[in-house]
Amino acid sequence: MKQTFSIIIFLLVSGLSVFAQDKHFSQFYASPILINPALSGAFDGKYRVGVIYRDQWRGALDNPFVTFAASLDLRFDIGKRRVFRDAVSGGIAFFTDRVGGIDFNTNQMALVGAYHKALDRRSTQYLSAGIKFGLTQRNLNFDQLSFQDQFNGLDGFTNPTGEELENNNYSYSDMATGIYYTVTPERQTSYYAGLALHHFNVPNASFYRSEDDPKETLYMKSVLHLGARLPIGRNKQIFPRVLMMLQGPHLQLDAGLNLRMALSDFNSMAIHAGAWLRPVKNDKSMNLDAVIAMVGVEFSNILFGLSYDSNINSIANYGKMHGAFEFSIMYLGEYENETILCPTF
Repeated sequence: MKQTFSIIIFLLVSGLSVFAQDKHFSQFYASPILINPALSGAFDGKYRVGVIYRDQWRGALDNPFVTFAASLDLRFDIGKRRVFRDAVSGGIAFFTDRVGGIDFNTNQMALVGAYHKALDRRSTQYLSAGIKFGLTQRNLNFDQLSFQDQFNGLDGFTNPTGEELENNNYSYSDMATGIYYTVTPERQTSYYAGLALHHFNVPNASFYRSEDDPKETLYMKSVLHLGARLPIGRNKQIFPRVLMMLQGPHLQLDAGLNLRMALSDFNSMAIHAGAWLRPVKNDKSMNLDAVIAMVGVEFSNILFGLSYDSNINSIANYGKMHGAFEFSIMYLGEYENETILCPTF
């Protein structure tokens, strides 16, 4: 029964992968350059390393959905002797997404770059623009699938299939671009907004890739993200954030707030806690997909994050564990000051 359920889930998700939504993380700012390439180098330091792991529907499937991402980006100031302190940045990002049981894998390696233009003499405002060039590879193990004509009429799917199966491994180029604005009017207070467009080259994402077959292209994805860092007392700040992703007929909205509490006046150690809601729209209906809880520990330049999605849709109600775990680590190298150009959690 679970094998049958796995195949049904695969068909649903593969349809979403090609025609609708991409991968997603609840801790989306733990993988910032996958949200918006303009966020490459959007921090006060020399380099940033981040990894994030997502494990979804482990109780419902024998082999859960697993998504992993890692990134490295570097920032180079080019205006230290000029009135306006501009910067350039570059980086590399990798992600892999696996649907267990049927071995449907999506992998991408991407290069990103951005320019950060200071808009005033005190460098309290920046306007950034970035671009991403990626190569995506997909593969599927046909041996894990069963078709109707394979049923032997008695006890299993042992007959050969007459289905015409195409190449189970292909790749395509993928491009994204974005802009990002941030302002820091006073110490420990900042506001920011960004807009990104993914898949603007409209890649063909079909396993059937011959000239006689119609192309199944990815919808372009628009991403809007807004947020702020606001002090609410001694050694405490709140981080309200909104992420909206629109792809074809599908809309996903992540909205919530994180609280940061420093454990000393030197800000060398802090704890984070937050709560989020994720409503989604498929075709015409808008429903609440998940309630998300987050906790984190910040030590010096390292931040550990842990979150759990409690899914409340009908598919997630199958099984014992109805949700997804995420674990992230981010390290900021050669941190310079407390003026935050981009939040890390």
